[in-house]
Amino acid sequence: MTLFLLGGRSQLTPAQAFPCPECPYSYTSQIFLHKHMKRSHGDLYGRLLRSGEIKVEPSLLPYVAASYQEPIGASPGTVQSTSHIPAEGAGRHSCEKCSKTFSQSGTLKVHQRIHTGEKPYHCQQCGKTFSRSDTLKEHQRIHTGEKPYHCQQCGKTFSTSGDLKKHQRIHTGEKPCHCQQCGKTFSRSGDLKKHQRIHTGEKPYHCQQCGKTFSRSGNLKSHAQLHRGVSTQTTM
Repeated sequence: MTLFLLGGRSQLTPAQAFPCPECPYSYTSQIFLHKHMKRSHGDLYGRLLRSGEIKVEPSLLPYVAASYQEPIGASPGTVQSTSHIPAEGAGRHSCEKCSKTFSQSGTLKVHQRIHTGEKPYHCQQCGKTFSRSDTLKEHQRIHTGEKPYHCQQCGKTFSTSGDLKKHQRIHTGEKPCHCQQCGKTFSRSGDLKKHQRIHTGEKPYHCQQCGKTFSRSGNLKSHAQLHRGVSTQTTM
């Protein structure tokens, strides 16, 4: 397992991106990687803390302590006490399909819908179905126009917490989406996907009139205007 030193410089070049050991995301700052692992891979993060494979800078000890209710003041590279970190496997409910574990049986039940395809929650306005009640609630904001999530820095509002988090990367400079081929980083997965077409040569957008293909929808729209201009001149 790769050792990570959490803390240090806040801005790094793409070549110095810090990859997550559990998923394809990479980060341009060690603190962003630290926060990502806590948020998305809590069990793994806890195990790495307990084993000492994640070394914690003194400046980040309060953050780690707050995450796991640990005493503050441990020496660099250690967490002073692990008595409050849940014992590995304690109170765990395991998925028979993928072996992923959960602390509550209800959370396991929701997770299993990924495998069964069950979507018991229905939107009364458009009929779309969802596997989770909270996902339905977020969807319904499309119909109601509700935007309860506010950016504290610029005041912009969003209908989902995920959209707010993506927006906040404009202010923080966080770019968690990392191109494996050239090291370039992006704040949004959609921007990474568009960029990767440079390497793959993929051109999924087709002109219905002449068959020409494009890697971006915007390029197709600009091209289509040429046809409209020709049509207008022909009819004059």
